[in-house]
Amino acid sequence: MAKRLNNESSVGDVLKQIIQVNKLQPGIDQIAVKEAWKNLMGNGVNSYTKNVVLKGSTLYVELTSAVLREELSYGKDKIIKMINDELRRDIVAVVVLR
Repeated sequence: MAKRLNNESSVGDVLKQIIQVNKLQPGIDQIAVKEAWKNLMGNGVNSYTKNVVLKGSTLYVELTSAVLREELSYGKDKIIKMINDELRRDIVAVVVLR
């Protein structure tokens, strides 16, 4: 059972406690990474993106263009850094392009 917070807790502290107790962080990270991919990659890449899935610290990106997949494979380290910088946490460690 979660510890009881006093009446002077901030809303942020209460939300952090709820997320921690209910183990919601992986789901929140999944949504945040999808949004970061959409914002960072722009319309050109997003039009060829079929699916973005975060499993653990591995980001799986399904693309419909083999040419784009090959081009993005050269910048995997940059993609990881951009997404982690956008989210202000180290969430993604590996990018797998399919």
